[in-house]
Amino acid sequence: MPESRSLNDTAEHLYSLIANEEDARVCTDLPDEACQEVPRNFFLILASNVLTKLGDLLISPKTVLAWLLNAVGAPALVAWLVPIRESGSMLPQMVIGAWVRRKPVRKWFWTLGALGQAVSVTGMAASVWFLDGYAAGGGVVAALVVFSLARGFCSVSMKDVQGKCIPKGRRGRLSGLATTLGGSATAILTVLLFWDRGEPSMLFYTLLLLLAAGFWVVAGMLFASVDEYEGETSGGGNALRDAFNNLGLLRTDPPFRHFVITRALLLCSALASPYFVLLAQKQEDSAWLLGVFLLASSLASSISASVWGWMADASSRRVMIRGAIIASGTCLMVGAAGLFLGEQVGGRWFYPLAFFILSIAHAGVRLGRKTYLVDMAGGNKRTDYTSVSNSVIGLLLLVTGGLTALVALISDTAVILFLGFMGLAGTVSALRLKEV
Repeated sequence: MPESRSLNDTAEHLYSLIANEEDARVCTDLPDEACQEVPRNFFLILASNVLTKLGDLLISPKTVLAWLLNAVGAPALVAWLVPIRESGSMLPQMVIGAWVRRKPVRKWFWTLGALGQAVSVTGMAASVWFLDGYAAGGGVVAALVVFSLARGFCSVSMKDVQGKCIPKGRRGRLSGLATTLGGSATAILTVLLFWDRGEPSMLFYTLLLLLAAGFWVVAGMLFASVDEYEGETSGGGNALRDAFNNLGLLRTDPPFRHFVITRALLLCSALASPYFVLLAQKQEDSAWLLGVFLLASSLASSISASVWGWMADASSRRVMIRGAIIASGTCLMVGAAGLFLGEQVGGRWFYPLAFFILSIAHAGVRLGRKTYLVDMAGGNKRTDYTSVSNSVIGLLLLVTGGLTALVALISDTAVILFLGFMGLAGTVSALRLKEV
């Protein structure tokens, strides 16, 4: 008991330093009993987020999984990795959200999602180790479908649990700190695991997947320890029916509809990144260059996320606007350079540097819209907003992916320009959002 009290005192002291307030329990939008547990919950949620970010690095569809499918002899399946990873976790969220909404305590959905991701990644490792060719590739893709569905539970429940356990004005700080710590840890892990290793064996990558699964198991156990008070419940009917009823929010709630449109336009910051990598690979196709991009992504998050988080606590709308301006400007600059000066412009560092800047912008857009969504809603609306928004964006992501695939028939530069103008439209839309 004394040890537990000492840990709580330590958490409270650290939280007071991070929150920059003398009383770490000061909060205005949470019940008194929830305020007492804010410091402990803050660090449990923080640790869970950092561990999942490490796991995400080790099973990145754009790097590790793509390499694995090519190595086992199933390169044609690589094209399915990113769409399944992103949209698979978003599209079912209306149904998941309606189910989550009926439960007074929702942390268990996040824990279930984390354990589901651990099981699916273990399935990937087993497929790679025991199977060959398209059997192994098919096993990885099938496991990724399960992974994405499990991730949907985490996405819907995280914002709601965070809204119930962390006071307004500290949520952006939590997200920013988690991204900063996660980015720093992934940068260190990247260097330790990939630097000057040559061509790792299949055993190495199998163990890498098992390590990622372990991160999710520990994260789920930590999140299960969050002290969440019971919240509102409603909608005891059929989850699918409730989910389609929630789509009416897009018609009846103009501020929410405007937010979803803005978020859709700002997909440019996520979709443009692979094309920067493709252009760089045309200049130099090497493992060293891939490592540079991995480090650029990690360093961009660690350097910028806490700054974005503090700014989001003041105005998440302005964070979205600034991130959108940087993202669209970077895309238009790179696209114009490729169009007028040729895709070999700038030498070996041009595209990694542009990718680094775009990653900083994407961190701002992502953190700003997450904080904006949590702050603009309360009670069950928070869960409804999250599930409807993610489901709609998941569908639009597939549509936009199809459009970029068509534009890519012209050139990679044309895709970057298209996404740059899309981001410019998103910037204008974000300027018209109301402060929350």
